[in-house]
Amino acid sequence: MTHPRVVVIVQARMGSTRLPGKVLIDLEGRPMLERQLERLQRARTPDSIVVATTTVSRDEPIVDLATRLGVPVTRGSEDDVLDRYMQAVTMHDADVIVRTTADCPLIDPSVLDRCVTTLLDDPTLDYVSNTLERTYPRGLDVEVITRQALEAAENDATDPADREHVTRYVWRQPEIYRLASVTDTDDHSQLRWTVDTADDLNVIRAIYRELYPSNPSFGYRDVLAHADAFPDVHALNAHVRQRP
Repeated sequence: MTHPRVVVIVQARMGSTRLPGKVLIDLEGRPMLERQLERLQRARTPDSIVVATTTVSRDEPIVDLATRLGVPVTRGSEDDVLDRYMQAVTMHDADVIVRTTADCPLIDPSVLDRCVTTLLDDPTLDYVSNTLERTYPRGLDVEVITRQALEAAENDATDPADREHVTRYVWRQPEIYRLASVTDTDDHSQLRWTVDTADDLNVIRAIYRELYPSNPSFGYRDVLAHADAFPDVHALNAHVRQRP
C-alpha cells in the first residue's frame, strides 16, 4: 500500500488589515515566514512544504522569499483561500493536507507530527486538529485534512466564510465528517503566540531574543518555560481579541 503523501500548505499574504506585511517582518534577523519555515522543516511527517500566496502584486516578495529558500510556491485567489489550497493540492499531489498560516512563527514540529500521525493511524478520520478542543496556545494551530474531504468542501461550499477559512465547511459538519482532536495534558489556551498586532509581535520578538540565539530549535516546552519565567512579557497581548 502506498503511503499517503503529506503536504504542509502555508497560507501567506501581505495584505493583513491589522499588521500589514507582517509575514515578512524581521524576527531575529530573518523574515517571520522564514522563521516559521525553519520550524516546519524539522517536522518528520510531511513529504513537502508549500507556500500558497495570492496573485496580487504586493505578494511578490513572498514568492521571492520562498524561491530563495527553495520552498515551492503556488498562487491563487486572495479571498477564496479554499480554491488556493486546492490548486496547491493538485499541483503537489497531496493526499493529506496540513493547513498552517504564516503568522505562527512558534509552530511546533512535534505537535504537527502528532496531529498528522493521529490522522494517518486511523483511516476513518477526515480531519484532525488541535483547535476544535483548544488546549494549546494560539499560534501552535495545526489542521490536518484528507484530500477527499477538502475536495468535497471545494465542490460544495458556497458560504464565503467557508471559502475563506478552508476547513470550516468540514469541521462544522461532524454528522458528515469524522473529526478528532489532539490535546495537551494541560490547558494553555490562554496564551497567545500568533501575530496579528504590534503587541503580538512584541511578545514573539521577546521570545525569539531570549531563546533563539542559544537554541535555534527551541520547542513548545521551552516557550512555556519562558512564559513561566516572564509572565509580564506574555501578558503584553492578553487584551488582543481573536478574529472570528
